Amino acid sequence: MSTAAAQDVSEQKQPGVLYMLFGTEAWERFSYYGMRAILVLYMTKALLISKGNASLLYGAYTGLVYLTPLAGGFLADRVLGYRRAILIGGFVMAMGQFLLSVGSMPFFYLGLACLILGNGLFKPNISTIVGTLYKEGDPRRDRGFTIFYMGINLGAMFSPLVCGQLLGENKALGDQGFPWGFRAAGIGMLIGLTTFYVGQRWLGDRGLAPHQLAKKPAASNATDEGAEKAPASSAPLTAIEKKRVLVLGLIGLFVVFFWMAFEQAGNSMTLFADERIDRSLFGWTMGASIFQFVNPTFILILGPVLSWVWKTTSARGVEPSTPAKMVLGLTFLALGFLPLVAAAAIAGENGHAGVGWLVSAYFLHTIGELCLSPVGLSLVTKLAPKKYAALLMGGWFIPVFIGNFLAGATGFLYPTLSHVPFFGIFVASSLTTAVALMLLLKPIKKLMGGVH
Repeated sequence: MSTAAAQDVSEQKQPGVLYMLFGTEAWERFSYYGMRAILVLYMTKALLISKGNASLLYGAYTGLVYLTPLAGGFLADRVLGYRRAILIGGFVMAMGQFLLSVGSMPFFYLGLACLILGNGLFKPNISTIVGTLYKEGDPRRDRGFTIFYMGINLGAMFSPLVCGQLLGENKALGDQGFPWGFRAAGIGMLIGLTTFYVGQRWLGDRGLAPHQLAKKPAASNATDEGAEKAPASSAPLTAIEKKRVLVLGLIGLFVVFFWMAFEQAGNSMTLFADERIDRSLFGWTMGASIFQFVNPTFILILGPVLSWVWKTTSARGVEPSTPAKMVLGLTFLALGFLPLVAAAAIAGENGHAGVGWLVSAYFLHTIGELCLSPVGLSLVTKLAPKKYAALLMGGWFIPVFIGNFLAGATGFLYPTLSHVPFFGIFVASSLTTAVALMLLLKPIKKLMGGVH
């Protein structure tokens, strides 16, 4: 093979350490989505919290999970380093899952608090480490984040089956079903923590705390060829860097409405599945939590397809910009609520609709998610000034925090509002947001300063 050909293959091949991070994230997401699959059901059926209040608690929890990464990113940038933040955060999250399994209100709230704080240290920093694997302008970055995102959904795919169907909603386990679901989630987190602890040796110097890097000779920083390194410069941001940060804030406004609608999956859509979807199959009745399995399964099927689409369009010079991909994401999200509107009309107040309507909604939502979420993470690593990489990765989750909080607030309407107009709210909000973002594509592209 010629030198040029070998270099071309090298530029297409993903860094090997990406797959260690993939495995770590898969188990962490197993833990998170396992507990999320049974959280609302646990609150309404075991803790006997009303549906409206359970929705508000769900929104507050899932929102705060995405607020604390701002502080976690700041601590990692300035004090802990990415690796220590991930290890501490993972341990605290595992502890939170086991506290939830105790089965009393004080331990329930304490467990949620541990999950919120631990996620703040874990979530932004593992994504930031993925970003350091690529030099600026590396075409593998978006595809690498799509692969990483598939790790998220590999864990999310199996967790509802284990934590929900097999344990949480298993009537044979009686009152211990939900506690065992949370314990399984805690064990999954410990496996992910062990994966990262053992595998961090392959990261070289990436992810170390600033004071640790200061003790190392400069030559030791050459770990992977072409990998990006975060400078410790105290120089002020340039005009271009300020514009790029502005782009992240502007796009974040639109991302809020995506997550407000999308996060109905673990909230009102789970209650709708429990109450208005015919879940019987050959004499077996599926638990409502099992539908949390559908979205990550579609992610794993469709993720490689979308990655191929971006790779092909990139090779032809017609790949959509990241904001344009987000327009597509919001559009598919809006379309995904139409089957739910139809199912609600068919079911009425006391009937049931076929399972195909719910699966169709998840299918369209999945396409929307793939067009927005992984490329959003990639965009942060492209636009964020390197000295604020983890801080701004944490800041990227603020719109997710607001969106999740609004998901809980709008979900509060589910028990009182007719289901047809309820799901119609999200058709209208998502489609309106998609049109607004589409109208702003040109000025946003200009502010990005040449970054595609």
